[in-house]
Amino acid sequence: MTSSVVATTTLEPKSRHSLHAAKSVGLAALVSFPIAAVASITWLVLILASSRLLPSIPWAPVAMGFFLVLYWWYLRGGGWPARTAAERSRLLRARMVPARVFTWALLAGGLGLVSLAGIWVVLVRVTGVGGNPTSAPFDGYPLYIVAPTVVIASLVSPLSEEAAFRGYAQVVLERSFRPLYAVAISSAFFALWHGPTQGFFWSKLVFFFAVGVLFGTIAYATKSTLPALPVHIAGDLLFFLVIWPNDSARTLVLSHGTDIWFWLNVAQALLFGIATIWAVRRLAGLRSAIAA
Repeated sequence: MTSSVVATTTLEPKSRHSLHAAKSVGLAALVSFPIAAVASITWLVLILASSRLLPSIPWAPVAMGFFLVLYWWYLRGGGWPARTAAERSRLLRARMVPARVFTWALLAGGLGLVSLAGIWVVLVRVTGVGGNPTSAPFDGYPLYIVAPTVVIASLVSPLSEEAAFRGYAQVVLERSFRPLYAVAISSAFFALWHGPTQGFFWSKLVFFFAVGVLFGTIAYATKSTLPALPVHIAGDLLFFLVIWPNDSARTLVLSHGTDIWFWLNVAQALLFGIATIWAVRRLAGLRSAIAA
């Protein structure tokens, strides 16, 4: 009888902890996916509307720019209800960091971006699955339409996804999990978020999980969503303008074999991946110097 009571008493805290952890994961998903979806759906609606209403005027990127400013302002604690303002600000954690920290974050992110580009190309040549189904064809459109559209498109995902996954979701998760698990779960959300538009192929899920780990680690190390933003924007521009348009011309290793470019991309992924780990470790060493 006594041993049964002791066992029950011992299990109760574990059960409470498991329940709390499950609630945290659920809450993180509940807040992050809608935050990312609102921005994406708004951009899609504006693009579709602009193709039918005044298509010769680039009004959709301008409208989306205003929306992003207001959306970020609200997520950062602006607007109604005032009682949630402080918590929204904490969840977004869009805070300035010391210049030294920001520099190391940019270095880590830049090195990681080069490694990820190599990983993507290698995966495309191994699986044959590449490209971006959401990329819009711009043939026949004048530069004054294409340029602002590309610029705003490169801002929509970084701003909304950093807010959703490295801000709101990861902050909630960090309150219940160790940093490694918090980053991993938020990165899994990030990968799943890209599934409906990019396809639920294992190679793409692995790739976007790796992207999430890079940005999530930077967010944790800097205690801010801001340092990863420039890298995320640069990454979107790189992939939209350089990587994805060339995926259709990449040969499949299984049918064409390897070549010097394949092994150069493998080396690119490995060497810059190692350099990224080194830079991230240096960045993590600066975390204690950042004010809480």
